[in-house]
Amino acid sequence: MAPDSPLLARDIPAHEIALPSELLLIAESQWIFTEAELSRTPTVLDGVSEQKERENRAKGVNFILQVGIMLKLPQITLSTASVFLHRFYMRHSMENVGDRQGFHYYSIAATCLFLATKVEENCRKMRELVIACVKVAQKDPSKVVDEQDREYWRWKDNILLYEDRLMEALCFDFSLEPPYKTLFELLLRFNVEDNKRLRNAAWAFINDSCMTVMCLLFPSRTIAAGALYAAAKHCEVAFQDDEHGRPWWVIAGVDLAEMRRACNFLADIYEPTQALRARNSSISYERSSEDLNTGTEKTRAVREGIEVSPHHDGEDLNGHHRRHAPGAEVVARSGNRKLDESDNLVAGHDNGSIANNDNGTMDRALVEETNGTSKTGQSLHQIPRGNSFEDSNDGGGLVSPRMDDVSEEGEVED
Repeated sequence: MAPDSPLLARDIPAHEIALPSELLLIAESQWIFTEAELSRTPTVLDGVSEQKERENRAKGVNFILQVGIMLKLPQITLSTASVFLHRFYMRHSMENVGDRQGFHYYSIAATCLFLATKVEENCRKMRELVIACVKVAQKDPSKVVDEQDREYWRWKDNILLYEDRLMEALCFDFSLEPPYKTLFELLLRFNVEDNKRLRNAAWAFINDSCMTVMCLLFPSRTIAAGALYAAAKHCEVAFQDDEHGRPWWVIAGVDLAEMRRACNFLADIYEPTQALRARNSSISYERSSEDLNTGTEKTRAVREGIEVSPHHDGEDLNGHHRRHAPGAEVVARSGNRKLDESDNLVAGHDNGSIANNDNGTMDRALVEETNGTSKTGQSLHQIPRGNSFEDSNDGGGLVSPRMDDVSEEGEVED
């Protein structure tokens, strides 16, 4: 008797979401830390303030994004590189202490991107990567880089030197569950992949989360669900329960309280940024102000005629018997409302396309096959203007770290 054929993704029923393997979840859990542990990283223990260390991490991720844009790398590859960088600095320090040499975030960022291109099978030639690093470091995208130039060889030698240290620090754990892929699966599951405003807001949330240490605090699945939760709140969208009365976050396999904590973590970072910029007072992803026990969950629409059970994971934290928020769009399994092309992404931001085709819908191939380029999935505040790599000050996202500590000759200044 012939063995059964393997279960393919297309064979999974449309109403079910494929959960990651148990081994992948165990591997990811080893890289989840508490906030107290994140306040005692090697860099912080070497005397650098926690805020400064977070800023340097963001600068390293920004370097990855700018080089990735120049190399036309998919957003998933850039996300993988940013996770590698954050994990690396849980084991090594950026600071020079005595005779011990620290690891500068730009050199490690370039190395993380080099490794991520191989892990995600979006390889680029070493020559192309090094030239892009030199151009971004010197803030001159039109610079002609000679392969015999001293800067070219300095970057190449550093990348090759640090690659072994990076793989060792990562414990050769290269298997990641990209939050972008999980988000797209959720959009398909709830039939909202054509809702451009919701989709773009959720995608931007994940883009901005790469600049922070969220990947060290929350599993990638929680980040993806939190992105959809924040976007649904902003767009006033409520998701219909399934035929068993389960809310959407239970279907997605995440906890409601953890989703809210992830949203609040990023909102806390947005708030001081907007105060410094003196922009409008509204933030892209507001804090979740609902009381977890008073029944005010606005992203859930209870199915008519089904009694809500308080025993589902997370259901006792939502609003029992609440149909949906007044004025909210109820997304049923049969379809959803197609938003106008002029809908803005979030208040105060331009509406950048993510992986859209001509009719405004998401191109599945660009996400599932990761053939889309990073220019379609940039963070709201990371979109370069023209040929300049100066930071964009549009919107209320994180402050995009500038590369002011790189000299005009390409030397990294401490």
